[in-house]
Amino acid sequence: MMSDEQARLGQLRVDIDRLDQEIMDLISKRAECAQEVARVKMEANPGEDVFFYRPEREAQVLRRIKESNPGPLSGEEMARLFREIMSACLALEKPMHIAFLGPIGTFTQAAALKHFGHSVVSVPLPAIDAVFREVESGAAHYGVVPVENSTEGMINHTLDMFMSSPLKICGEVQLRIHHHLMVSPKHQGQDIVRIYSHQQSFAQCRQWLDTHRYGIERVTVSSNAEAARRAAEEPGTAAIAGDMAAELYGLEMLATSIEDRPDNTTRFLIIGREEVPASGNDKSSILVSMRNKPGALYQLLEPFHKHGLSLTRIETRPSPSGTWAYVFYIDFEGHVEDTQVSKVLSEIDEEAVELKRLGSYPIGVL
Repeated sequence: MMSDEQARLGQLRVDIDRLDQEIMDLISKRAECAQEVARVKMEANPGEDVFFYRPEREAQVLRRIKESNPGPLSGEEMARLFREIMSACLALEKPMHIAFLGPIGTFTQAAALKHFGHSVVSVPLPAIDAVFREVESGAAHYGVVPVENSTEGMINHTLDMFMSSPLKICGEVQLRIHHHLMVSPKHQGQDIVRIYSHQQSFAQCRQWLDTHRYGIERVTVSSNAEAARRAAEEPGTAAIAGDMAAELYGLEMLATSIEDRPDNTTRFLIIGREEVPASGNDKSSILVSMRNKPGALYQLLEPFHKHGLSLTRIETRPSPSGTWAYVFYIDFEGHVEDTQVSKVLSEIDEEAVELKRLGSYPIGVL
């Protein structure tokens, strides 16, 4: 005789199998709809390079998923599942090539996969300027570059690239950064005499290292993935890196989440060649050069206050030409299609030496 528990579990498994089939059928129908959307676009634009990826549309869908999610899965987890479904459906027509600051296993690759899903072709490149060139040439559809860290501040190389690049900011993604101390299992138990990592990671883990690994040599390398690679090969060494690098090189954790600040987060920008329409919850970025005169900063910021726009970031960078007294990088809430944003930009343009619109894009959903 079957026990009551076995009977109940048996029925639940039948229900799960039935639901799995229904889910699979619905995903297949969604994929067919995505294919039909692609056919409509290609028929309406014969011979043209049609963009199937719509950043504003995907942001709207993911926001709706999070808001209408009934549980028990969290809204974030449900949106992540739909992110992968959309990524797979989009790849049916043409998988996107996404350039990122490499090598493989970096946090930038993790940010790219978080934003675009795992059905893209990720292209690692050795430097930020190389990512910009790859997208400018059309070899990659989009690029992903770091722009700021909550502990260490702005990545100036990324800001400086926008001064000369024609690319637009098409999106953003924030990634919680967890650093781990890791070693190769084949070197487990050996005394650690050297730790490899990127300079930013050493800075973000400084207090932990001073407390727990004081006196051990710290060697800066080009990336955390490179640190993991070296730790996998060299006896007596460890690396500070993330989960992707540990998995890629088969390393084991000696200590997890050793970053000094538990809210350690890096913001990445999605760069592309086209303008992004409004999604309903957007952010804009500009570069502004002002004349060197008293009150220049006030003249720059006053229109934002007058028209009620919220600034989310302002940074100053030296001009590459040497002729501008100030170059300001500014992020603010709103889209260039908004009336208030248009008024602000018009007033700034009257006073600025140069105003460069870097793009309006959906505020990060995931």
